[in-house]
Amino acid sequence: MGILVTGSAGHLGEALVRSLRAQGFATVGIDRVASPYTDRVGSIVDASFVAQAMAGMHTVLHAATLHKPHVATHSRQAFVDTNVGGTLNLLEAAAANGVGAFVFTSTTSTYGDALEPAEGAPAAWIDEDVVPLAKNIYGATKLAAEDLCRLFARNHRLPCVVLRTARFFPEPDDDARKRDAFSDANLKANEFLHRRADVQDLVDAHLLAIGHAPAIGFGRYVLSATTPFRREDLVELRSDVAAVLRLRVPGWEDAYARLGWRMHPRIGRVYANERARAELGWRPRYDFAHVLARSLAGEDPRSPLAQAIGSKGYHAGTYADGLYPVEG
Repeated sequence: MGILVTGSAGHLGEALVRSLRAQGFATVGIDRVASPYTDRVGSIVDASFVAQAMAGMHTVLHAATLHKPHVATHSRQAFVDTNVGGTLNLLEAAAANGVGAFVFTSTTSTYGDALEPAEGAPAAWIDEDVVPLAKNIYGATKLAAEDLCRLFARNHRLPCVVLRTARFFPEPDDDARKRDAFSDANLKANEFLHRRADVQDLVDAHLLAIGHAPAIGFGRYVLSATTPFRREDLVELRSDVAAVLRLRVPGWEDAYARLGWRMHPRIGRVYANERARAELGWRPRYDFAHVLARSLAGEDPRSPLAQAIGSKGYHAGTYADGLYPVEG
């Protein structure tokens, strides 16, 4: 009996396969792209391929997806085929094979317009109780796939855990304005306050979800580095982040001065991971304090796993700005 990992040539998929192999688990990685971490090359859109790959599996870690940067390069139908149809193929095969745990990698992008508070409103505290309002085909298809997981947990008793991950990619930001305003290290450090995670912590959460899935039945969890902010900070975060940080992270200003970094003047959302920590026993290690300490020491703040995987990108080609096109 083994563990099936989808998207094994991708950033998170490779991280999962690396970690599972290192721990001695029988693991099968599948992807459309051949890689050292891909055992079977094929598409999750192909139901027969999925059925063959599922044989003998007791766990599924479903990380394969079309991502937000593909919105401008792939059709909406391609998103439906991969993110919805591919997930359905996996769920059907998992249920038919008596799989004991199905862990689906979703995204905080499912929240969409709920991430953007109205003018004059406090910053948004984003946890599992916030109602998602998808704003593009990526978010819409990931939400649909989450609901398929819920249906299979309800109707087929397939234990399913949905993990809504914050951004963890190592590539430069997809917003050219942010790239122009901040160095990459500075921008990512700022994000660890409220909307970023290290891939090692995400791997840890996925592996914990396997063990908890049978008792949970179905659950959704936000995965992001633990924020130092609190709900009572949400009003002031919209106008003066520095003032809040003086209270929550004493000494940050001196550290930023030494590093030549700047803080965002305002923050519009904060991802809250309390439920994942309480119900999965998750203990993320890579947070703002860690990034600050390692950066001051002249060290790479990323986990060894993140450093080993490096950058993968999302497209085979290049574009006008050298990175990737992104649509709303």
